[in-house]
Amino acid sequence: MAPTRSIAGERVAYVGARLLDPSAGLDAPGGVLTEGEAIIDFGPHVTAGSIPGDAEVVHCNGYCLAPGLVDIRVQLREPGEEHKGTLASGGRAATAGGITSMVCLPNTNPVMDDNSVVEFVARRARLLGLTKVYPYAAVTTGLEGVNLAEMGMLAEAGAVAFTDGVKAIPSARVMRQALLYARTYGLLIVEHAEEPTLAAGGCMNSGELATRLGLVGIPREAEVIIVERDIHLVRMTGGRLHFAHLSTAAAIDAVRQAKRSGIAVTCDTAPPYFAMNENAIGEYRTFAKLSPPLRAEEDRLAVIAGLVDGTIDAIASDHAPEDEDAKRLPFAQAAFGGIGLETLLAVSLELYHNGHLALLDVLRLITCGPAAIMALPAGRLARGARADLTLFDPERAWQVREHELYSKSKNTPFDYRPVQGRVLMTVIDGRRVFALGA
Repeated sequence: MAPTRSIAGERVAYVGARLLDPSAGLDAPGGVLTEGEAIIDFGPHVTAGSIPGDAEVVHCNGYCLAPGLVDIRVQLREPGEEHKGTLASGGRAATAGGITSMVCLPNTNPVMDDNSVVEFVARRARLLGLTKVYPYAAVTTGLEGVNLAEMGMLAEAGAVAFTDGVKAIPSARVMRQALLYARTYGLLIVEHAEEPTLAAGGCMNSGELATRLGLVGIPREAEVIIVERDIHLVRMTGGRLHFAHLSTAAAIDAVRQAKRSGIAVTCDTAPPYFAMNENAIGEYRTFAKLSPPLRAEEDRLAVIAGLVDGTIDAIASDHAPEDEDAKRLPFAQAAFGGIGLETLLAVSLELYHNGHLALLDVLRLITCGPAAIMALPAGRLARGARADLTLFDPERAWQVREHELYSKSKNTPFDYRPVQGRVLMTVIDGRRVFALGA
């Protein structure tokens, strides 16, 4: 659906909804009243009979109305790899998934280690008027893990946090310097926790299945080694660190212990790591080749436990589009990565449908939780805040089919999976940018 133009002063009332705001523990019948780009009122008292006569009325028919989703790990491929995805195609996929704010990785071409590239991405996304895009910038120049980028200047240009994307920072000395530098400016470092020499040449989780398939494995220890190293460095420097897409029991337990000790670390995971295990690879299914790799069942259960006890602070899509030429290859040669913007909500809701988490707790992990980590003005309902909303039916069943997705690349690990929960409408800055079936 094409974005609608926001008219200054235009009022819209979304009424008859199940109103959900995990930041305030709100779960009650109600509605939201917007004016132009902002929320001017919300709550159980916002009903069809209480709103101003000049307001347009949108009947939500009892479906769930919540803050727009916030996704803090997305690869958009623009600039440099537009054949895999663009800011426009990623924005359309995100709005279809109910995502109103997302943070994109810096592994573009050129790399986001320069002010001009950071500013280009932010400006281009604003002009498109789809999901809001906040850029990461690189920790090291060229993502080479050697020389620190000018993080202070990059933050002034619009970078919300710093990461070397799909690479760990291999040197403890460089990571220590990065944490010290970032602390000076109050910045956050985000780490892909995978020790590169242990992971080199691997293409799936180490273990019996890898042996049976004749594939080189990536040991689980590659993840926890970096996590434990970096926890010590945070303790040493007083910096702030976030671990992305954790997938192993040992790494999650290391973060759990660090938090109990008062160390300033947070972490997220992605839907494949609590919804799938390594058996999803089947007979060399390359759409299930992810980084980090799908793990054993015991690790999947540990990820769920980490979500339940609050060790894991957020769920991110880990959207990584790859074209057919990169995926239609022998498993060992195929690219890592899967798309996930349009399945983030539905697969996360499996935690609710399977009884692991309450609905508000699931939403917290994909709204105010990730927004708080990145200090984004998103993920909660507030008077005067931007009118970023998602309307969804948590019970609606559908089957993920790659050819029906908006994403330019179709490499979903969830292809043919039956899921429950569908986005019906997405509102950004008061504009209805997506409506199911429109």
